[in-house]
Amino acid sequence: MLKKDRYKEFVHYFSTNNPNAETELHYNNPFELLVAVILSAQCTDKRINQITPALFERYPTPESLAASSVDEVFTYIRSVSYPNNKAKHLVGMAQKLCAEFQSVVPEKIEELVQLPGVGRKTANVISSVVYHNPAMAVDTHVFRVSNRLGLTSRATTPLAVEKQLIKHLPEETIAVAHHWLILHGRYICLARKPKCEVCPITYFCKYFEKTHQAKATN
Repeated sequence: MLKKDRYKEFVHYFSTNNPNAETELHYNNPFELLVAVILSAQCTDKRINQITPALFERYPTPESLAASSVDEVFTYIRSVSYPNNKAKHLVGMAQKLCAEFQSVVPEKIEELVQLPGVGRKTANVISSVVYHNPAMAVDTHVFRVSNRLGLTSRATTPLAVEKQLIKHLPEETIAVAHHWLILHGRYICLARKPKCEVCPITYFCKYFEKTHQAKATN
């Protein structure tokens, strides 16, 4: 199957079966989403959703977080991965947000990445989820699934994956396609043992084609 046909089938299947896919992180406003996404690096959304209610209650605004100490923030996020670094990032992010962006989460990628703890992936999440821009955030799920499906080829970095996906996906699907790929990777196309036996899209999956053909020849 040609790559263009894989993209066509990918968009058709998910737009039909999960047209309104969205992040599983819980939040009420752009500031809370930014905090949650920073915390979610190398950590599960489930864990983040467990600790953010108390965190958001204590720090409902950028100003309240900016005025806090790293040590106090740490007490709220101690159960997530890399809590020391993330506590520093959160306080620094809030301080910069207040000082340079009037406490408003910026829309542009080049502005978002100026905030402590915000890399390109996080910036793309905010740009797409909050501002509905055609931005593609590439995490480990997006990287793995897009390669297995055959949507990307010879892409060895997240940026290369991002560029290929944006190039070939219809612009109006880019933001939601990010969630399609994440959710499929989280629940079906697992890293160590993909659930090909229950996967509904093996009919256009390059990984399945290769493994199925290999088993057939043995």
